[in-house]
Amino acid sequence: MSRSLIPGLRSLRTPAFGADPAGARLARIRRSPNFSVAEGSFRNPEGARTRSSGSTMEFAKIYFRKEERVRRGPAGTVPVHATTLADLAGPPADGLRITWMGHSSVLAEIDGRRVLFDPVWGERCSPFSFAGPKRLHPVPVPLAALGPVDAVVVSHDHYDHLDMPTIKALAGTGTVFAVPLGVGAHLERWGVPADRLRELDWHESAEVAGLTLTATPARHFCGRGLRNQQHTLWASWVVAGPEHRVYHSGDTGYFPGFREIGAAHGPFDVTMIQIGAYSDFWPDIHMTPEEGMRTHLDLQGGIAQGLMLPIHWGTFNLAPHPWSEPGEGTLAAARRAGARIALPCPGEPFEPGARSVPDAPWWRGVAVVPDGGWPEPPADSGPQATTTDSGDQEAAPVA
Repeated sequence: MSRSLIPGLRSLRTPAFGADPAGARLARIRRSPNFSVAEGSFRNPEGARTRSSGSTMEFAKIYFRKEERVRRGPAGTVPVHATTLADLAGPPADGLRITWMGHSSVLAEIDGRRVLFDPVWGERCSPFSFAGPKRLHPVPVPLAALGPVDAVVVSHDHYDHLDMPTIKALAGTGTVFAVPLGVGAHLERWGVPADRLRELDWHESAEVAGLTLTATPARHFCGRGLRNQQHTLWASWVVAGPEHRVYHSGDTGYFPGFREIGAAHGPFDVTMIQIGAYSDFWPDIHMTPEEGMRTHLDLQGGIAQGLMLPIHWGTFNLAPHPWSEPGEGTLAAARRAGARIALPCPGEPFEPGARSVPDAPWWRGVAVVPDGGWPEPPADSGPQATTTDSGDQEAAPVA
């Protein structure tokens, strides 16, 4: 790129693009063991292609094909839980309650504290109000009505995980923001004071309100601008309280390091795992439902224990697969593994330790019915034997 063009590109960067790390922040990034000075970017724990592996023409043919476009969105109104605020009014019975707000946004009430993961309340995951993927359902709760949270945790700086209007609204609440290295530059530009930032490298932890927040590895990439310098890190997160612990994957491709994360920090009462927006065009940076289930088992020591919540689906159209496919694929993968999953509609709180959690395929009432109809549950859909080494499992095709 011509140097003469760079000032012009920078002038196009509205506040939504964020800010590049500089000064002491950039120096810290360059000292990170996960940053390659030679390459000028952070490295993944395992090699990953961060660009589409197919031709743009081939992708466009699939993406814009009429019959495919119809399946990529809901055919009716996505159900949103109507009584979220009333359900959240009292404390959870055993100290842990989870509310999926859609996509990767999750409110976790853990041991008397409240943690908000990847909050995106905007109408579009885009730097522009007039273009970009638009929300397929309304937010279940107005952000101002949600009440105070002790910590906001951000996995990385892509627009569907880091939303400027949402961060600006939360900046005035007094909450603490836990983010991967470099992401703090965006938040400071949007008004978050430096003393309320906890900017972490992989395997670093911060104590917030009696909780331990730990940034753990993920296999993904970063970037918001027209000139992406790959100077911000991406992460999954562990949040541990006195009695409970949870895991949020952020965006990631599958890699064997999940076993190490589980061995160091697990087992978990609930794992929140990305299972949507996958494609054969980018197989290394987003997981399929089968890979998501494999990740859940890895994190739990190879045993189908705890609960898995599928995230990163249902709210935005970001990939060529049918809108309902991530939910169906997770349901099928859980049945094969004998694993316990929660399938709430957006805004429906549940307690992982309760005897029952939402587990009905709610999306079927508003999705395009696949060829051949919806799959029937097996005659015996109870827990099945599972391997103690999830790395030996074979990924099955998506339902």
